[in-house]
Amino acid sequence: MINWSRVRELRDEIGEDEFAEVVEIFLEEVESEIEIVRHQSDFHNLEAQLHFLKGSALNLGFSDFSTLCQQGEVSARQGQNSLIDISAILRCYDQSRSVFVQGLPDLTTA
Repeated sequence: MINWSRVRELRDEIGEDEFAEVVEIFLEEVESEIEIVRHQSDFHNLEAQLHFLKGSALNLGFSDFSTLCQQGEVSARQGQNSLIDISAILRCYDQSRSVFVQGLPDLTTA
C-alpha cells in the first residue's frame, strides 16, 4: 500500500524538516482534491484530477492509490468514466492515508 522505501528516500533527499513540510503540503493538497472528487457529480475534469492525484501519490509512496488513479486516468482519457470505480479510489486513499500517518513515527526513528 505504501512504498516505504520511496518515503525514506524522499526524507533522506530533502532532510527531516523539509520532509515534514512536504508531508503537510501533500496531505493538504491531496485532501482538497479528494474532497472535490468525492462530492462532484460531473466528472468532466476527472482525467486531470486523477493525473494530479497519481503524481502526488507517487512522490510520497502511496503506491496502490497511485495505481488506481492511473487506471482511472486512462479510462477517463478514453471516455470511459463509467468504468472508473471512484469509491474504490477514495477508499484506497483513506486506507493509504491512515497507514501512512500511523507509520510516520516509525519512519522518523529509523
